[in-house]
Amino acid sequence: MAGPQLTQTRIRAGVWEGNLTGVDVAPTLEVRHLEQVLPGLTITEVPGRAGNWLVRVPIPPEVLSEGVQSFIIREQGKDETLAHFTVVTGVALEDDLRAEIDLLRAELDLLKRAFRRHCVETMG
Repeated sequence: MAGPQLTQTRIRAGVWEGNLTGVDVAPTLEVRHLEQVLPGLTITEVPGRAGNWLVRVPIPPEVLSEGVQSFIIREQGKDETLAHFTVVTGVALEDDLRAEIDLLRAELDLLKRAFRRHCVETMG
């Protein structure tokens, strides 16, 4: 198998939903916002569709504030991002790049950690 793939299906009533495929057993996933793991993520097998899982992420109201908030979903203990989503609150600006910059910043932090780990492993 090529590995897990997570595709957003919708956000409804404050809950992000996605379809996870490419795995026979549900992995342990986590959702991060500002490098903090958020509670409540659930994975449920879709009845009658082997290898398909419904992933639900409740968006806590306390993390929402003016501007753009980015959320990253990945397998626990791994650095690969399976999916991400952003929530814009307040006055939205056309062609708002803040969400993209926030996501790039999170990805850069991830790459820095992986590079440092690689340096430690190859030197030790």
